Amino acid sequence: MQRPNLLIFGIVIVMLNAGISLLLINNIHGSVFGKDDFFARRDQRQRTNTELNITRQNAITNSVQIVEPAVVSVNVIKTEIVRGGLSPFGWPFGDFFGGMPMQRQVQGIGSGVIIDKDGHIITNAHVVKGATQIKIVLPDAREFDAAVVGTDSGSDIAVLKIEGKKLPFAKLGTSKDLIIGEWAIALGNPYGFMMNDTKPSVAVGVISATKRNFGQKQGDAIYKDMIQTDAAINQGNSGGPLVNINGEVIGINTFIVSESGGSIGIGFALPIDRVKRTVSELIRHNKIRPVNFSFKVQEVNKDLAAYLNLENQNGVIVVELDEKSPAFKAGLRNSDVITKVNGMAILSGNDIKIAVSDILVGDDIVFDIYREGKKQTISYKAVE
Repeated sequence: MQRPNLLIFGIVIVMLNAGISLLLINNIHGSVFGKDDFFARRDQRQRTNTELNITRQNAITNSVQIVEPAVVSVNVIKTEIVRGGLSPFGWPFGDFFGGMPMQRQVQGIGSGVIIDKDGHIITNAHVVKGATQIKIVLPDAREFDAAVVGTDSGSDIAVLKIEGKKLPFAKLGTSKDLIIGEWAIALGNPYGFMMNDTKPSVAVGVISATKRNFGQKQGDAIYKDMIQTDAAINQGNSGGPLVNINGEVIGINTFIVSESGGSIGIGFALPIDRVKRTVSELIRHNKIRPVNFSFKVQEVNKDLAAYLNLENQNGVIVVELDEKSPAFKAGLRNSDVITKVNGMAILSGNDIKIAVSDILVGDDIVFDIYREGKKQTISYKAVE
């Protein structure tokens, strides 16, 4: 009874030894002769790395790749008049007269974006104001002398033009349906001259707010319906595009709110829908044709409100009106109280400046007025 058990036990031991030997031979063969297995493992690692790189691509990086070639540096030379130096008559006349006026060349830098194959470029008017020379540098390091097509200090928009072949250009989107909190990408070339780099930099944030009105700020500029973003806008970013994740330009970066001069996450861009209207006018006429309003207004105070039996002090009152003006022909009269212009509520004199700031020749003008206790509407087309 014991011998069969010993025989079976011996057979099992032999089989186990044979299996172990086969495993050892297979491992040795794989380590020495298994090139296919080695390359298979290597290819698998490469595929894994490629997949990781693909996952780093997203809507933001795709948007940057679309618009980046059309973002340019705007390098300008300006001539400034300064008072300094000594009087030719010597002391004490130099101190008394405050020095002689002198000219000096000042270099400035801003950003811009090419908007069509013809080489038209949008930037801020304050970037090129007073420029005697403008040079455009593309991300591919090509340089061009730029001509000024037209500028509008009221909207702070300038259109430049360069002559070149195979010019990249960006797609202009819309600013009418912006979503608070959606991604916003600011491109430009801040301090690019310090780094001798033609590639634009990128800052990412969100749309913080829309329809921000500031009234009159720099010079004659009136900033209306501005886009607020926390994407960093720094010196040299002015005139560059604010872009959505589809690679469409939704605004033109213009100014920041900051005590130090650096970005604190409160930047503002001109909405592209307003910009497009201004750009079209500048390209067609090389200027913004002035609209003939021919009337003056005064804010409604407590005494005027009581005299005219007004419910409140909202609106502005017409105090001077040219009888040959389009407004008079449309029905506007002295003592009318204007409460809205094209749907925008008018609470002060500053409000009406903002309301009419982007009205162009050919646009419809609609006044909501209050006259002798009754509300009325007056409308006409803007003319020069």
